[in-house]
Amino acid sequence: MNPETRALFPIFAAEPDLVYLDSAATAHKPQAVIDELTRFYSAEYATVHRSIYRSSMAATEKYNETRLTAQRFLNAPHLEEIVFTRGTTEALNLVAFSQTLRPGDEILLSETEHHSNIVPWQMAAERTGAQIRWIPVLDDGSLDLAAYKKLLNNKTRIVGIAHISNVTGAIHPIREMAALAHVYGAKIVVDGAQAAPHTPIDVQELDVDFYAFSGHKCYGPTGVGILYGKLKHLEEMPPMQGGGDMVETVGLHHSTFRAPPLKFEAGTPLIGPVIALKPALDLLLKLDRKKISNWEHQLYDRAAAALSEIPGLKILGTTPNKGALLTFTIDGIHPLDLATMLDLKQIAIRTGHLCAQTALRRFGVETAARASFGVYNTMEDVDLFVAALQSVVYSLLPR
Repeated sequence: MNPETRALFPIFAAEPDLVYLDSAATAHKPQAVIDELTRFYSAEYATVHRSIYRSSMAATEKYNETRLTAQRFLNAPHLEEIVFTRGTTEALNLVAFSQTLRPGDEILLSETEHHSNIVPWQMAAERTGAQIRWIPVLDDGSLDLAAYKKLLNNKTRIVGIAHISNVTGAIHPIREMAALAHVYGAKIVVDGAQAAPHTPIDVQELDVDFYAFSGHKCYGPTGVGILYGKLKHLEEMPPMQGGGDMVETVGLHHSTFRAPPLKFEAGTPLIGPVIALKPALDLLLKLDRKKISNWEHQLYDRAAAALSEIPGLKILGTTPNKGALLTFTIDGIHPLDLATMLDLKQIAIRTGHLCAQTALRRFGVETAARASFGVYNTMEDVDLFVAALQSVVYSLLPR
């Protein structure tokens, strides 16, 4: 991207020496998002959907504009298919909670899923008697499609898969996987947290049943996310929470619910974050996610080439078809020590189990380091990171 893009993010004026390489965890916010949130709370605050006074009507209009923008962001066919949640995690929990599963039904998940696309399905399986079966992952981080095809059968009800793995960066063939799942009448549920900020998403072309992503990874506020669901599924699903705004009528013995999406949005929503999500999505649409992806891959290629020269460094996920995140280990160096030393040099990376313990164990480790890129990163960031990493490795390894 260009310097004008980086200048949209005030954090880099406040901390000019910061090299931020943790956008896969959470992304910084452009001034437009901060301004929208501040303006709403300081000058426009009101509730939505409930009142006739002017500020409430204005807030409701802005709130609904974000839903329209999210529909365009995903190319969803119907506005009613866009559900506001607190993030990808809540969206996936909502889907898992609302499925009708029975003993003997099967749920297919990959070995490299984020915890948010494992634990809700484990809870659903324990509650219903369904079984989870695991799609293996190849040594380069890509999905074993041959094994996936063999696992699919008439008992398969759900396929849960990340669009892009948050550990290996592998971009999974969602369209092909969806087509195969639908042959058996299974629904495909996609964790799009790592894909939505970095690549164009067309839920109609992918033909997915559900697609979830988080606002904070898309340069928007925390506490807000989007769940897309095919309208026929949302109409059939029971709500996960009950309360105000999601009901049509409430009696002493029975209540009826509103149509989607409001059926799934109980209580006073996160009005400010929802409204401030719109300028974040607008920015990604304006910058063009194809161009974003191309730039971030240039950064990745430069970093990966340099890191390959470091003795003992192993990259987890070497498939050519991957997103711009770089998870790695270095023989003899604990990732926590590495990140601590890098922080002293103003380099911010992620370490730990990356909320994906099964993924790391697939590659024989319990903890790793991860550098990930966003629209504000530069080639200079990459060079500073590589130089700092080489210096830290030299200082930590015994000589």
